[in-house]
Amino acid sequence: MLKIALFAAIFAIAVQGYHPVEDLLEKTEHGGQIWAVIVAGSKSWYNYRHQSDVCHLYHLLTKKHGIPRQNVITLMYNDIAFNVENPRQGIIINALHGKDVYEGVMIDYMGRDVTPQNFLDILNGQRLRVGSGKTLKSGPKDTVFVNFVDHGGPGILGFPTDELHVADLTKTLENMYNEKRYKQMLWYVEACYSGSMFSKLSPDMNITAHTASNTDESSYACVKDEDLDVYLGDCWSLNWMNNTEQIFPNLEKETVEQQYEIVKKMTTESHASIYGDLTYIYSEPISTFLGHPGTGAEEEPVPERKIKYQSTATPDVMLEYLKDKREKATNSEEAERLDKEIKYHIQTEGKVQEILEQISRQVTGSWDMVAVFSKSPQSIEHPGCNKDVLSAFFSQCYKMQTHPYITKYLYRLTNLCNMYSSDKIVDAVLENCSHN
Repeated sequence: MLKIALFAAIFAIAVQGYHPVEDLLEKTEHGGQIWAVIVAGSKSWYNYRHQSDVCHLYHLLTKKHGIPRQNVITLMYNDIAFNVENPRQGIIINALHGKDVYEGVMIDYMGRDVTPQNFLDILNGQRLRVGSGKTLKSGPKDTVFVNFVDHGGPGILGFPTDELHVADLTKTLENMYNEKRYKQMLWYVEACYSGSMFSKLSPDMNITAHTASNTDESSYACVKDEDLDVYLGDCWSLNWMNNTEQIFPNLEKETVEQQYEIVKKMTTESHASIYGDLTYIYSEPISTFLGHPGTGAEEEPVPERKIKYQSTATPDVMLEYLKDKREKATNSEEAERLDKEIKYHIQTEGKVQEILEQISRQVTGSWDMVAVFSKSPQSIEHPGCNKDVLSAFFSQCYKMQTHPYITKYLYRLTNLCNMYSSDKIVDAVLENCSHN
C-alpha cells in the first residue's frame, strides 16, 4: 500500500507539470531554476525567419542545454510550418543546419493568443485562460531568459496584430523587480530599433538586455533560401546561436560580456548593443541563463559555420519578397496582381513620408522645424507620449505589420514628443490620416 501511495503521489506531481529528475537538473548553483520565455512576434510567410529562430532556440534550450520544457514558455503564431506556400509541409528549416526545427516544439500560445498583453501577463506570472495557460513562476532565486524576435520601431516591438510599447514593458519590468520575481534576468532581442526598448533601463534592477540593433537603426534578415523565397534567419540571432553551439557543452566558460563582444564583432550589418546591468550579469557565464553543461544530450562541440550572408534590412524584406515572386510568376493574372501590390507599397512608402511631414508641419508650424525633427532619431524621453502618438498612427494611418517599411520613418513622428504634447501630436495625426 505504501508503494502504491508513493507512486500515486509522484504521478500527481508529474501531471501538475513538475518532474523531480528534471527539476534537479535545472537547479542553478544557488538553488534557483532557469526559466525562459521565447517569442516570435510576427506572422506571414515572408517572416519565416522569426519562427525559424525561435524553433531553433527551443531545441537548444531544452534538448542540448537541459532546461525542462515546463520552464520554457513559447509564443509563436504558428502559420509557417503548414503554410500553403511551404513545399515541405510541417517543416521549418534552420539556417545553420538546414534541418527541420519545427518537430518537437511545444507552442504554448499561438495565433490570436500571441499578444502584447498575454506576453506581459506571462512575465507578471498571471494565470492565462488561453493557450496552455503556462506562466512564469519564477522567484527571487531564479534566473530568467527572454528572447524576442520580430519587427520593431522607436519604442515598440511588433506582435501579429498589435504592438508592445516601451512604456508598458518598463512598467512590467519594474513590477517584476519589486515583486522579486527573479534573481537575474537576461533579454536577447532581435528587432529594428530594439535598443530603444532598453536605453533607459536602470542598471540597478539586475536586468541586462542584449539587442540586435541600437536605438536608431534596422536589424537584418540573413541567409536567403531561393527555393522558399524567404530568409531563414536573422543575422544577429544566427550569430549568437552559432557562437553558443560552437562552445557547447562548455557554456560555463563564456560570460555574458564575452558573448556580447564576440557576437558584436560577428554582426556587421547593425550595431549590436547592450543595456542595463553591466556589472554583475556581465560577468555571469551564459550557462546561468541558457542552461548548464552536462544536463543536455552528449554531443561534440559544433564547428563554426561559414554562412553565406545575403542580408536585407528587415523593413525591406516584404517588398523584396514580392518582387522575387513577380520575377518567378508564370501566370499572367498572378503577375498582374503582384504588379499592383508592389506598386501600391512603393507609392504608400512615399505617401507615409509625406503624411509625416504634414503632421510635423502642423505641430511645429515651421518647415524649418520639420527638417530638424526629420534628421535622425532622438532618444525617447516621454514613453507615454510615444505610445499615444504611435497608437494613433497605427489605428488611423498604417500598421507596421502590413506595411513594415513605415518603421524606417516613425522616428519623425516620435521625435516630436520631446518638445510637444501628445494631445497636439495626436490631433495632427488624426487630421492628416483622415484626409489621406
